[in-house]
Amino acid sequence: MNIAANNLYSELQSMSQQAVKFESDPTALATNKASGANFGDMLQQAIDNVNGLQQNTSALRTSFDQGDRSVSLSDVMIASQKSSVAFDATVQVRNKLVESYKEIMSMPV
Repeated sequence: MNIAANNLYSELQSMSQQAVKFESDPTALATNKASGANFGDMLQQAIDNVNGLQQNTSALRTSFDQGDRSVSLSDVMIASQKSSVAFDATVQVRNKLVESYKEIMSMPV
């Protein structure tokens, strides 16, 4: 259950720099391919992350159920909540994407 705070901090700094660049030149973000991946890749990475969290939770739950003393109930519950929150966020993103798609499809041509 280690959260890589340094990685998260560096990612936030990178996003902040991109936002500053975008404010000065709105086309800079679209032309800078080295700074990030496309939306599909980011979405796939997010789904893979949620899947990994759920698999980790399942493994911890199974270990705890089998009596593994190295796994505490609090570890299982924390992992369960993390995967639940990540899954709920993914569902909300999916709902917004579907809503946007329906709105675009209902526009007159």
